Amino acid sequence: MEEGFRIWANPSSPHAEGRKARAALEDARERIKVALGWEGELIFTSGASEAAALALAQSRASERLVSAVEHDAVLQAARGAPQLPVGPDGALLIDQLESALDKASDPLVAVQWFNSETGNAQNLGDIIDCVHDRDGTVLVDCAQSVGKYPLPHEADMVVLSAHKFGGPIGIGALLVRDYAMLEATGGHERGYRRGTENLPGVLGMAAALELGGQHQYLPEGVYEALRLGLNRIRDAGGTLISDQLDAPTGYIHAVSMPGIGASAQVMRFDLAGIAVSQGSACSSGTMKVSRVLQAMAVEPEIAANTIRVSIGWNTSIEEVERFCEVWLDMARAAA
Repeated sequence: MEEGFRIWANPSSPHAEGRKARAALEDARERIKVALGWEGELIFTSGASEAAALALAQSRASERLVSAVEHDAVLQAARGAPQLPVGPDGALLIDQLESALDKASDPLVAVQWFNSETGNAQNLGDIIDCVHDRDGTVLVDCAQSVGKYPLPHEADMVVLSAHKFGGPIGIGALLVRDYAMLEATGGHERGYRRGTENLPGVLGMAAALELGGQHQYLPEGVYEALRLGLNRIRDAGGTLISDQLDAPTGYIHAVSMPGIGASAQVMRFDLAGIAVSQGSACSSGTMKVSRVLQAMAVEPEIAANTIRVSIGWNTSIEEVERFCEVWLDMARAAA
């Protein structure tokens, strides 16, 4: 990023400084594609939310379909689109998807691979096959998985955000198999996005991907510390939404504490120096019951007391153990 600030100029400018910035931008674009193993195109954005909005607004598909447990950014960008239901295990109901596709014409289906609130992983293979068999387009939100799992290369478009894998904030990308899938609107990024490119952010994003590759494992022992701590929480009467999921992941959990509402928990954890959220982190400021848990038919009293807990590339064992101890102390005081 320091290098990007040193050579910064508008990459679209024809002067020497602009050409130098353009060369660095295009070099980073190719480096990111190589790091991800992506053979299609890449459009830089300000993050995952903009990437999803761009895909949904500019796709040449005639209709949009979204799952009921998508990130708020997707639902807001696809207002009025039919929402595909999920079961109590968080998995998209394939028969409902098939039914919706049979009634749709040239559809775009948006699905989040790893849910940002529960950590459940959708069965992308079956979903992508189902959509492609009906000549549809698949947009996959991989903000929660890039840096931990390989890309779903069968997808037509992929959303990602750099800060999720240790890169800077304010930079992300939309991967698209072919530019022909999108309507050009003029401006930068081959005419598919307006706004001058964030060269320092782009270079930081490329460096983070190259440093960690596609698999940025947590420090040794962090997953095990969280597993043991969650076992203690379960034994103390806590409800782990992961226990009912179809395909839970180890780094995002939804945890319900009897007797204390989620909003109160978020504030008390904050006072203890621990950052958790209610619902997805991007919408936690609303302090509302998670619509993801509502879509999964989680009992209202459990949903109202559920917080989202996640660990990342820089989480320590000590931080995990501290969270579990504070949770247990809080639960004992409420009993």
